Amino acid sequence: MNPNKIHIRYGVVIAIILIAYFLVVRLFGLHENPWLRLLNGVIMAYGIYMVIRFRKVLEGENFEYYNGFKTGIYTGFLATLIFVAFLAVYMFHIDPTFAERILDNWMDDYNQGPGILLFVLVVEGFASTVVLTLAFMQKFKPSWNLKKTPKKA
Repeated sequence: MNPNKIHIRYGVVIAIILIAYFLVVRLFGLHENPWLRLLNGVIMAYGIYMVIRFRKVLEGENFEYYNGFKTGIYTGFLATLIFVAFLAVYMFHIDPTFAERILDNWMDDYNQGPGILLFVLVVEGFASTVVLTLAFMQKFKPSWNLKKTPKKA
C-alpha cells in the first residue's frame, strides 16, 4: 500500500463511523444532546492515532515527523469535510428544524442560520485534528536521543 494515500482510506472510514454514530444517536432521539458529541472527538482521535501508527509501520526506519504529521492532518481534515457535508445535507434537506433547535440553545439573539452551525463544526474538526496530530506525533516521532555508553575514566 502506498503510504501517501492511506489518509484517504482512513479519512473516509472515520467519516463513515461519525455519520453512523450520528444516525444511531438520531435513532434514539438524542442527537440534540451536545454532550454526546464528545464521542466524535474520541472517534477522530482513535482514527488519527491509527493512521499515524499505520504510516509508521509501513515506512519503518524511513518514517519522518513531517510525513506522520501530514498524514494525520490530511486524514482529520478529510473526515471533517465529509462529515460536515453529510450534516449540511441532513440540515438543509432531511430535517431543516434540527439546526433551529440546536441554535435556539446556543444563540438566542443572533438569528443566524444553519451555516453558522456548519462553520462551527468545520472549525471544531480542524482544530481538534491539529491538536490531536501534534499530540500523537510526540509518541511516534523518531528519537534523536543518543545512546549512552559507559565512560571510561
